[in-house]
Amino acid sequence: MLQTTIQNTVRCKGIGLHSGKQVEIVLRPAVEDTGILFSLHTGSGSSFITPNPNLVVATGLATTLGNGQDSVSTVEHLLAAVRGMGVDNIHVEVRGNELPIMDGSAGPFVYLLRQAGVRELSKSRKVLSVTKSINFEQEGKYVRAFPHDGFAVDYTIDFEHPQIGKQTLSLEITPDVFMDELAKARTFGFLKEVEYLHANGLALGGSLDNAVVLDDYGILNDGGLRFADEFVRHKMLDFIGDMAVLEMPLQGRFEVYASGHALNNSFLKYLHANAVDYLEERSLEPAPGKVVEKSFSPVAPDAVPAPA
Repeated sequence: MLQTTIQNTVRCKGIGLHSGKQVEIVLRPAVEDTGILFSLHTGSGSSFITPNPNLVVATGLATTLGNGQDSVSTVEHLLAAVRGMGVDNIHVEVRGNELPIMDGSAGPFVYLLRQAGVRELSKSRKVLSVTKSINFEQEGKYVRAFPHDGFAVDYTIDFEHPQIGKQTLSLEITPDVFMDELAKARTFGFLKEVEYLHANGLALGGSLDNAVVLDDYGILNDGGLRFADEFVRHKMLDFIGDMAVLEMPLQGRFEVYASGHALNNSFLKYLHANAVDYLEERSLEPAPGKVVEKSFSPVAPDAVPAPA
């Protein structure tokens, strides 16, 4: 299996969740072994961030990466789309200090990646594989990891709300599965929390256009849910994005209960710090006799919403 990148440069603009202001991203092809590279365009120039668990500087509302000088927020939905769609190398230019929230899902980013097309490069894909089981638990919430040839997630949430309750979903993540089962699942929040955040100058870009919002009894969005279990699907999407904050794609089977950005990152930091005990770098060589297609043309994106 060869490394991949996108075929063409694509861009989009949208509202930032935190600032409520318009921000822009540009997705560009990248060479082998680049991984995911963010370049942040600020008033004083540009700075670069290659995601790493220790560069996660905040996990409130969203995942934020920082290099000690600059930071970029709300990266998890794009990271989930990049990893979920099997893209190894990509250069993400950010004009603003956060990514656009779009519709609150990874769907618009999948649309962009499909518009860009994906092409294979000349070097084998490198992955970090879980080599033995690990149980990471905090206050009754946990992430458990096991060796597995691929990326599989068994996720459970449990909210004391009549529209959510306990939901469980198990998926083996492939590009098709990610696109069909997870990409369109939106982030969600509760009206009381949204009102508090807005009153304190936070989450100024949050609205019914980019989140599922619930009051004490029901869902406030006119269109309702995209999936009956959209809540657990979005939590799994977030988990995929948070696990993408590694230098290489992660392989393993994961059982997750009631986790969020903070616990996801704490788990990943522990895994990263103890990599010698739990992780092994592997190259996924092409199967013998496999005819390798060097490029793939963009596909008409009829399964996901278009970016603004």
